[in-house]
Amino acid sequence: MQRHFLSVMVVCLVLAGLGTQETRAQALPSVNLGLTSFMDGGPPAGPGYYYQQYAQFFSSHVFRDAKGNKLDYDVDVFLSMNQFIYQSDQAVLWGGKWGLDLLVPVVHIDGEGTVPPLRDNGGGFGDITFGPFLQWDPIMGENGPVFMHRFEFDVIFPTGDYDNNRELNPGANHYSLNPYWAATWFINPQWTASTRIHYLYNFKNDDPNTRLFPGADDTQAGEAIHANFAIAYMLIADKLRVGFNGYFLEQISDSKVDGVRMRGRERVLGLGPGAVWHISQDDHVFINLYFETEVENRPEGIRGQVRWTHHF
Repeated sequence: MQRHFLSVMVVCLVLAGLGTQETRAQALPSVNLGLTSFMDGGPPAGPGYYYQQYAQFFSSHVFRDAKGNKLDYDVDVFLSMNQFIYQSDQAVLWGGKWGLDLLVPVVHIDGEGTVPPLRDNGGGFGDITFGPFLQWDPIMGENGPVFMHRFEFDVIFPTGDYDNNRELNPGANHYSLNPYWAATWFINPQWTASTRIHYLYNFKNDDPNTRLFPGADDTQAGEAIHANFAIAYMLIADKLRVGFNGYFLEQISDSKVDGVRMRGRERVLGLGPGAVWHISQDDHVFINLYFETEVENRPEGIRGQVRWTHHF
């Protein structure tokens, strides 16, 4: 049975301080919203080296505040993500086999807005994510695998391009912790369900945007929970799965400016169709599309992507 492994990404788009004066605060960094989906609980071809290439776009023409009011913004983001994974065959803890994960994003941003005016930083490298993980072998049943899962502890490093005179940047200019647990349940030989649940903690940005936060020494985005989920049906045996995918994000603590809590927590739900084509045991192509709803204090838009996974 072919299976899929990958890790967390960060788009590294910072939408710092958008919205009204009442809700103005340091925004959350962009994280893995929908980049992982089907068969997320384990690797498709066992131990070894993996490379993944993501091509994702996000297009938004509206920003919603906490009351659902629309503000006039246009933001288009294109992400090219390179991911390098090593999965060992050595169990180190409770049967979990260790591995390492590295993600290097390249981002292009095109943004316009009126209240306040938006200035983008164009394109460049985003923030690198690195983390160790433990991957457990599948639990087997009479008809093949039944359940597989993984835990990874990711750190997001402030390596991306950042300009404190620009509101839209490839880099967030602060460290973040973004651990997650991912799992896939084989309901029967045709149906599978997968999820990935993240916790996000952000450290301080000691060089905040000078126009949105004049005179401020630092800002700190709040904590958040975000997750991806997907259900798939095997349409063509061992070749094509089609299904439904989604993501959600809920900010669970207030952002801060110079240690003072600010109103305006973020929320989003994205839902849409998807598919995965299993070219071979070593090559897989994923296609996902998401339409966002239930949005608060962040851009609302459409997100789509194509992803290629290769096992060496």
